[in-house]
Amino acid sequence: MASRNRDKRIEPSFEGPAGADSSDSFSVREEDRVVPANRKAPAKRKSAKAKSKGGRGRRARRRGLLGLLTRGVYWCFVLAIWGGIAAAGVVVYYGAKMPAATTWSIPDRAPNIKIVSVDGHLIANRGMSGGEAVSLKQMSPYIPEAVVAIEDRRFYSHFGVDPIGLARAMVTNLLGGHFSQGGSTLTQQLAKNLFLTPDRTLERKVQEVLLALWLEHKHTKDQILEMYLNRVYFGSGAYGVEAASRRYFGKSARDVSLSEAALLAGLLKAPSRLSPARDPKAAEERSQLVLAAMRDEGVISGKEMSSALSAPATRAPSYWTGSENYVADTVMEELPDLIGDVRGDIIVDTTVDLDLQKLAEKSIRQLIDQNGKKLNVSQGALVSIDNSGAVRAMVGGYDYATSQFDRASEARRQPGSAFKPFVYMAAMEAGRTPDSVRNDAPVKIGNWTPTNFGGKYYGKVTLATALAKSLNSVAAQLTMEVGPGTVVEVAHRMGIESPLQANTSIALGTSEVTPLELTSAYVPFANGGYRPQVHFIRRITTADGKLLYSYDGGSAPRVVSTQVVGMMNSMMAGTVETGGTAKKAAFGWPSAGKTGTSQNSRDAWFVGYTANLTTGVWFGNDDGSPMKKVTGGALPAQAWHEFMLAAHEGVPVAPLPGTWKSTPSNNIVPDEIPPVDVPSAGASPAPSAPATATAPDPAAPVPPRAVGADQTVDADGFGMPSDRGTTGGINHPVPPGDIGGPLKKRTTSILDILSGG
Repeated sequence: MASRNRDKRIEPSFEGPAGADSSDSFSVREEDRVVPANRKAPAKRKSAKAKSKGGRGRRARRRGLLGLLTRGVYWCFVLAIWGGIAAAGVVVYYGAKMPAATTWSIPDRAPNIKIVSVDGHLIANRGMSGGEAVSLKQMSPYIPEAVVAIEDRRFYSHFGVDPIGLARAMVTNLLGGHFSQGGSTLTQQLAKNLFLTPDRTLERKVQEVLLALWLEHKHTKDQILEMYLNRVYFGSGAYGVEAASRRYFGKSARDVSLSEAALLAGLLKAPSRLSPARDPKAAEERSQLVLAAMRDEGVISGKEMSSALSAPATRAPSYWTGSENYVADTVMEELPDLIGDVRGDIIVDTTVDLDLQKLAEKSIRQLIDQNGKKLNVSQGALVSIDNSGAVRAMVGGYDYATSQFDRASEARRQPGSAFKPFVYMAAMEAGRTPDSVRNDAPVKIGNWTPTNFGGKYYGKVTLATALAKSLNSVAAQLTMEVGPGTVVEVAHRMGIESPLQANTSIALGTSEVTPLELTSAYVPFANGGYRPQVHFIRRITTADGKLLYSYDGGSAPRVVSTQVVGMMNSMMAGTVETGGTAKKAAFGWPSAGKTGTSQNSRDAWFVGYTANLTTGVWFGNDDGSPMKKVTGGALPAQAWHEFMLAAHEGVPVAPLPGTWKSTPSNNIVPDEIPPVDVPSAGASPAPSAPATATAPDPAAPVPPRAVGADQTVDADGFGMPSDRGTTGGINHPVPPGDIGGPLKKRTTSILDILSGG
């Protein structure tokens, strides 16, 4: 029993029967509880639990941050995929708008026109490029080194697009808050210059990248760099490194120094703004940055950099300088008529002698520098033509850099007495001779009274003397004898192309002409009577030697007889002899010519010639303001003398063509010829009714200069005594002078009467 009681299983119970002793129950007492019901846990145990909870929080937070990062990476990856797809779509879209890659080709470079002198020296490069193409091996090695160092230092390592440079540019622009740097490589810039517009659009940028990749695939790095340097804009109208070198330094790209190469490379960032022609200081500061970049890249040493930095800033002229550019401008105007459109590089061989051109420029500039302020003269022009019509020198102004207007071929001015040879030639062809006599005295023709310089007269003089001393009254008489229309015809036949007014005042050169045409009209006097075609261009060839044009000599018809040439040369030779108006021009060669001075010394001329060259010189002001008593025998004759003396150095002396021997006579007798009809002021002329010119009373003073048509004075300061001489500085009156010679029949209009004709 006892054992059975002992073996009986007692089931655990947390609650005893009601009324049972608690000691017999299986229960948890207060002291047995882990956490007493009515007491807080000990501090130490609480701290351990709190620590356990904090660790779990941190782990949770870490897991949350990692999750955020993971999700961020994930979504960035997703966005990158979609962005790549979108970018590919954009590339495909804009790429599809471009022509097929198989049709891509490098466009022809803008043609260059190389203009050279008769002896092969460069006069100018013209055309869109402004310079010939120069290979990478030919140009100064400093140029490509400087450009690569400042524009694209990883040029030889990237594939056409530089991701590093692009990222750097983006960061710099973001930090700076504005667009200050571009990530384009030299290849991209070349692609833009060759194929694209400068617009900043997404389409253009995509196409630029595609074209850059194509260029890198088709061409070597050196070829790409060479194409870039020969096409990029360097400011001031210069495209290509050769044009820029000529523009800024007056030398070829082959001869550029380190400091000059740095300046050129610095221009590429902002060609117009940094041009040394506009802002030499800014150009120099930029070139210093280029030199520093070259040193950082190890291209140059610190010593080379210091030497280059010591070079002063280059101050380029604001425009192309040198008088030869007037010739280049004229050549460019003639090219379309000779060969049409220029489609490739060409070489134009001109007739200009560059040494003579420099001499001409020097003679004009020196005289203006020395006398400009004192005599109020600011401009001059010179043209020299040989007997074949080839222009050997042409200066169109004082300084081409400050004014590109060509006064030699474009400015029409009154020639004054330099026009008189055509009057005298018309008289010679009408039967007069240098020994024919006219009475140099005051005359009145209609409402016009031509007067001599200072109101002084010679009386009875030969035509040779009248021309040598440029007597206005005699020239007016001869014009009335042969008729103004005949004078105009002679001038046009000799080479004057400007319209001329056929009135009596034409005797004194009141119709305007250019220095080029007036000089060309004197050439027949120098070559024996032939009028050649005036020309500047001898030959035009392509860069590889193909002949496009060659001057064949043209036609040179005889325009004046040998006898008349001889008489004219005999008379005009007196102009440069002692007592002539151009005595300052004499230089030891047989020479002849004529001075001219328009009213109030607004224009001063001398056109003279030898058997070798015909040269015309003009001085004046663009605004037509009077000079201070400058005449044709002063500055123009001096400039002519200096130029012709140098031009004839070492050339065998040759006589002027034609011969004329004056008939010796001790008594000067006027030609026995009938009088000429001269219309009085306001009256209509009657060609068949004889009349004489109005002459003043011998006791009356010399009439003052009449107000009306422009008239010229041309005595160059020498004394012009009357036929009776002077006493005590007082000019004695001259005897009356009749206008003699048969009158050529002509129709007189009301315009002739009103204009004094």
